[in-house]
Amino acid sequence: MLLRRLTLCSRTPLDYPGHVCSFLTRPLTQVTEGRAHGSSFAHRSELRRAKRIVVKLGSAVVTRGDECGLALGRLASIVEQVAMLQNQGREMMIVTSGAVAFGKQRLRHEILLSQSVRQALHSGHSQLKEMSVPVLEARACAAAGQSGLMALYEAMFTQYSTCTAQVLVTNLDFHDDQKRQNLNSTLQELLRMNIVPIINTNDAVVPPPEPNSDLLGVNVISIKDNDSLAARLAVEMKADLLIALSDVEGLYNSPPGTDDAKLIDIFYPGDQQSITYGTKSRVGIGGMEAKVKAALWALQGGTSVVIANGTHPKVTGQVITDIVEGKKVGTFFSEIKPAGPTVEHQTEMARNSGRTLASLHPDQRSEIICHLAELLTERKEEVLAANKMDIDQAVNAGHLPPAMLKRLSLSPAKLNSLAIGLRQIAVAAQDSVGRVLRRTRVAHNLELEQIAVPIGVLLVIFEARPDCLPQVSALAIASGNALLLKGGKEAANTNHVLHQLTQEALSVHGVREAVQLVSTREEVEDLCRLDKMIDLIIPRGSSQLVRNIQRAAKGIPVLGHSEGICHVYVDSEASVDRVIKIVRDSKCDYPAACNAMETLLIHRDILRTPLFDQIIDMLRAERVKIHAGPQFASFLTFSPSEVKSMRTEYGDLECCIEVVNSMQEAVDHIHKYGSSHTDVIITENESTAEQFLQQLDSACVFWNASSRFADGYRFGLGAEVGISTARIHARGPVGLEGLLTTKWVLRGAGQTAADFSEQGTMKYLHENLPVEQPLTVQRDSN
Repeated sequence: MLLRRLTLCSRTPLDYPGHVCSFLTRPLTQVTEGRAHGSSFAHRSELRRAKRIVVKLGSAVVTRGDECGLALGRLASIVEQVAMLQNQGREMMIVTSGAVAFGKQRLRHEILLSQSVRQALHSGHSQLKEMSVPVLEARACAAAGQSGLMALYEAMFTQYSTCTAQVLVTNLDFHDDQKRQNLNSTLQELLRMNIVPIINTNDAVVPPPEPNSDLLGVNVISIKDNDSLAARLAVEMKADLLIALSDVEGLYNSPPGTDDAKLIDIFYPGDQQSITYGTKSRVGIGGMEAKVKAALWALQGGTSVVIANGTHPKVTGQVITDIVEGKKVGTFFSEIKPAGPTVEHQTEMARNSGRTLASLHPDQRSEIICHLAELLTERKEEVLAANKMDIDQAVNAGHLPPAMLKRLSLSPAKLNSLAIGLRQIAVAAQDSVGRVLRRTRVAHNLELEQIAVPIGVLLVIFEARPDCLPQVSALAIASGNALLLKGGKEAANTNHVLHQLTQEALSVHGVREAVQLVSTREEVEDLCRLDKMIDLIIPRGSSQLVRNIQRAAKGIPVLGHSEGICHVYVDSEASVDRVIKIVRDSKCDYPAACNAMETLLIHRDILRTPLFDQIIDMLRAERVKIHAGPQFASFLTFSPSEVKSMRTEYGDLECCIEVVNSMQEAVDHIHKYGSSHTDVIITENESTAEQFLQQLDSACVFWNASSRFADGYRFGLGAEVGISTARIHARGPVGLEGLLTTKWVLRGAGQTAADFSEQGTMKYLHENLPVEQPLTVQRDSN
């Protein structure tokens, strides 16, 4: 049988010249060598090193909802992923269900067809009877479906120039030493020839499973379903990874669908007692309990295991490749329990402590922030020592550009400046959470208030900028929000010390856990999937970081901007002194900042004037590389390099110069090529300036001021969590106010909606009241 399949696989049809099966030994250079077998991977990130992988497809994954026939869309997605990993140089094996379902579909069709023919032949002699399908025996279905299932796999894998071979096994094949050695030898040879073995229990001859037959130790496992078969096969073949696909997202602490059910990200062998199992899936003879027992057996044998959902490829995406890439998908089984809490547990602690923080008196929140400001100056030597370790490591590694090294570096002056900013936030915290924004007397003794409240749990992701940690922490404390921080690894030592100081300050009023620092190996993309635990994501870093987070965040709002393409427009009535001063500061003060000028728009009348020459001379003196826009280049005989795109954020001593014919043309240009961040007009004409300020739709619009003023500290916000170019919620530099939302509070005296109907006795007043006015709702004496 095996030789026949290899022969068939080697025949390449003339009309499919690209589908050629290679029997050469696979190249091993595409995948790094896995670990020595005997110990499983400790962390998800290590799964990228998995070389030999077993993919187990449960009955619920392979079959349709009616259990008659295969789910072809799912299978196509799975085959594509397996073929891709195989072509990367990995050794892939599939343990599949589906023969019974495929055979059931086939036999039902044959029976119905046969009944239809018989009724047609006897229609003249007897009355037609309603056709019915008898109960089909599973072994017969398996016998009828095996060949069709394998033919389907072969056809699908052929599209990716990948060969397959069918291997049918029974429990006896593992208990008989000679048969087990033969099976091992066959599979090893198939893998060596770059063939994907497709393994299934021989359900046509296998006896029914024994109810009490279960795991019998490390060396023996009863093959009673495909879960146990996959586990035994993975250990026998020394596989690095077993991926068990089912119809649930992974392992839950209680049956999925119950109120308190939570998906378990990482499962450890000692956690079995904390699990309550539900019923098994609609098809198959296993269940989650069987999967867990088989997974733990495989884990004990040195194979890492992930249980995940394979039934919704449009929702779960490329689940197999995502698992191999180390993404947080399904439940990962690990023998090594980390010392610290999981990120899910950290988020839970932050939320619970954050609610207590929000209920504190404003004076108490201010006291926490002031204490943090004091700790920054009192313990500055400790902070600077940790920062020096980070700087030294970054310099030795040599991978950080000078601009990022500057962001990474802290100094006594910078710490003092941070402390001043924190004290400003402490003052602002006095009038934030609980502030009444609106008060309305809806009716007699029925008054409505709109009150400022915290958003909930914030996730702030920042790169090599440790000064961000105390700033954002202070803003979160002032606004009563719980905070989850994910800093760049370049500042790990500094972030650790600063977080310790923050928690020390929070301990003054018993809310130490309200601010958490994620120090585990969590990928940013995995954090962005915690949509049921995190209420707002705030990225602080490069435009690429912001774009990546915006793409990865599903169901969680992201506050930020992906680009800072800021413009400065020099009008024909601009002052020479102001132009030189503002343009220099906007471009040269801090070129890497998001509020630095990237495009200089010049009115046409300024060309070939002393002012234009002074602008060019100043930029050259500051070593700014100039790119010419299309209009500007047309005026020059020998122009600088023409810009490739007008939507470029240089983030360095570079800028584009373009010529416009009017203020209106400048506004149109900015609307077309800008990023709605910060844009400036320089002019002495007040009317022109006001039109610019009113027409331009950017988060920050300035008149005769540097674009560098787009900053929370300069705005008097104390600090900022970032600059937002979004159209809803906060825009521009986001400080304390941007971290608050509102809730409505209605105080009544027993009224109902029926009281205000046509038959009711009460009427709406909708009278706006001063927010300072005390409430006058009267309560029933009872």
